[in-house]
Amino acid sequence: MWDAGRTPVRVVEHGVVVPDDAAYSGELARGIVVVNDLARRGRRLGRDVFDRVRAHVPLDLAGMDSAALGGLGDLPLRELHARLGRYRFFFNPIRYTSLGLAVCEAMMIGLPILGLATTEMSTAVQSGVNGYVETDLDRLLAHMRRLLADPAEAAELAAGARRIARQRFGIGRFAADWSRVLGEVTGCPEGQLVAPIPGCPEGQLVAPAAGCPEGQLVAPATGCPEDQLVPPITTCPAGQAPEPARRTA
Repeated sequence: MWDAGRTPVRVVEHGVVVPDDAAYSGELARGIVVVNDLARRGRRLGRDVFDRVRAHVPLDLAGMDSAALGGLGDLPLRELHARLGRYRFFFNPIRYTSLGLAVCEAMMIGLPILGLATTEMSTAVQSGVNGYVETDLDRLLAHMRRLLADPAEAAELAAGARRIARQRFGIGRFAADWSRVLGEVTGCPEGQLVAPIPGCPEGQLVAPAAGCPEGQLVAPATGCPEDQLVPPITTCPAGQAPEPARRTA
């Protein structure tokens, strides 16, 4: 898929962070969908799939302008994370785009993930381990109905979802991958983003300026009080900015 000829290519997957207190309980026998502007973006973001599923199982919708479809509205991110864990499962109705951050965040919180077996969803979700993906919507609806009726199965999938999310989408892995890529293109050792500059002490990226006290990068200007880099303006009272220029005729 990633054929760029002679150009080296590296793919860095998502890395996400959720609050430590955002945890799965699954107490609400409902599914949750998070898509921005679903009413306006329509089929491209799965409006038709969402409408069909909502006609058969209880679903709530969050995201920008979700109120236009009777949803929860554009919740602040921290509030959204806090509320997600109460839902029995997370449903992603999108068939065309690749893996969205909302899916990764929901998985990190511990929600079982249900969706269509297209794009990266088919690799991120292992059916029976951290959720279910299907190309047949009727089979997907059957999984949803079963999870709504069986909180114990949902809890098992939730544990799998959080475990897989931490392995695949953890922010530590994300940062390490980027450090490795940046190291490859800059020639720096892994974990160091800038090559050492001649004359710099170890771990310092700028060499000391001549006449600077140790640890100070700029020498004091003549006439400046200690720790001040620019002399005071003689016509301004202390603590006042320079006088505004006067308009001339």
